[in-house]
Amino acid sequence: MGVTKTEIFTEEQNRLSQIAKALAHPARIAILQHLFKINSCVCGDLVEEIGLAQPTISQHLKELKRLGFIKGTVEGTSVCYCIDTDNWRSMRKMLFNFLDRDNPIENCC
Repeated sequence: MGVTKTEIFTEEQNRLSQIAKALAHPARIAILQHLFKINSCVCGDLVEEIGLAQPTISQHLKELKRLGFIKGTVEGTSVCYCIDTDNWRSMRKMLFNFLDRDNPIENCC
């Protein structure tokens, strides 16, 4: 398997790619939708809501947190997760700017 050569791409291109990759998994979409719906969550609640094993949910939460979609705070023996509002707005703006383009050539191919 070859090297990805991410260094030849802009910071924005790499970030958009990371965002798209994170959103490409249905479990992560379900987690984000649930967090938006209730505005906070404890990992155990997600296991019941999403229907995946706790270690699987934890791995998805870890990735979403690493990329800045969510943030978590320790409350006793539990971690409470919620949407990272500032990062979410920044990512949403970046995606919108990328997707909100019209093809100037209407009859191509």
